[in-house]
Amino acid sequence: MKKIITLLVLAAFLGTGYGCANKAQQGAGIGALAGATIGALTFKNKLSGAAIGAGVGLLMGYIVGNEWDKHDESQIQNTLETGRSDQAHAWTNPDTGKSYTATPSAPYMQENRVYRDVVISENGPNGEKVMAKAYRDENGEWRLKQ
Repeated sequence: MKKIITLLVLAAFLGTGYGCANKAQQGAGIGALAGATIGALTFKNKLSGAAIGAGVGLLMGYIVGNEWDKHDESQIQNTLETGRSDQAHAWTNPDTGKSYTATPSAPYMQENRVYRDVVISENGPNGEKVMAKAYRDENGEWRLKQ
């Protein structure tokens, strides 16, 4: 039993993927970990409790993290649509309190699409910088290319 709970904890921790996961994925991993722990501690059948708790926690964590992502995505969309080339646009996520900066490049044509490169960084001493490429889709909206 202890091995199963240890494996669930380890899987949820590794699943948060702090390096490249978005907030929805991080929330799902943390929610699954918390749910499995609470479920294992409160249910009579520890394995069933951990499984049910992990499922509920995963869903709830994903929902919360996804809402955090939506705000940041809308700010990046705004930057790509209205931002001047090589000028930074900063914002603070009201849910997480973290601040970010996005700096778009000049638009260019490639593969019959309009593209813009953008540097997105988390402000602060340990802030990561991410280079991204965005293009206009058929509806005229900017889409980040993964």
